[in-house]
Amino acid sequence: MSNATKPVAVIGTGRMGGAIGGRLAELGHSVVFGSRSPDSEETNALVQKIGNGASATSPSEAAAAADILVYAVPWAGAEEAASSIGSISGKTIIDVTNALSFGAHGLMEMASDTSSGENIQKWFPDCVVVKAFNTVGFHVIANPAAAGGPVSVPIVGDDDTSKVAVAELVQTFGFETVDVGPLVHARALEMMSMIYIVPYLQGRKEDAFEFYLRRGAAPKVSEGVRAAG
Repeated sequence: MSNATKPVAVIGTGRMGGAIGGRLAELGHSVVFGSRSPDSEETNALVQKIGNGASATSPSEAAAAADILVYAVPWAGAEEAASSIGSISGKTIIDVTNALSFGAHGLMEMASDTSSGENIQKWFPDCVVVKAFNTVGFHVIANPAAAGGPVSVPIVGDDDTSKVAVAELVQTFGFETVDVGPLVHARALEMMSMIYIVPYLQGRKEDAFEFYLRRGAAPKVSEGVRAAG
């Protein structure tokens, strides 16, 4: 997944974008942030904090400079960000956005009939979208040891080669990965994020968790998969 000549573009300079961009820079990747306000005090502070040659420019210029885009934009601004990038092709887009909004009881609910991943694929039909990182806390991305144990990053997408490449990149962050199917399963991953945030929204930080999917749990003798119903 690493490209020696082209940077990785991180679209978004919030907590997730900053955490992922920071880790990418630590791992030796050239990072360029795509920001609505690349010259702002906040963006400049982020770039200076990350160092390692990180830079910031407009979303369209960042996307043009990279073969790999990390889409780390809040759902409310995701379509606007896509419009600001314009038409691109041949890129791999790692989607970390969750299509969520506040609903009943002060908790989150799905804000799309499908998912962020599927919408981003629709907005960029000539790119390959792979969903990853959306079920992990930004603080754990920045420092995996903060989880106190192994963390799984489920990955979905429709292109197997791109999923393998993204998985290899995610693993360099210190996480385990699990391929859980096609991009339509982004709906399930985004619902996982909806569950993830419940302890935080209810003020129960002592119950906060990270996902860990234990491998090797299949029965010793398989009787196949039975259809439901």
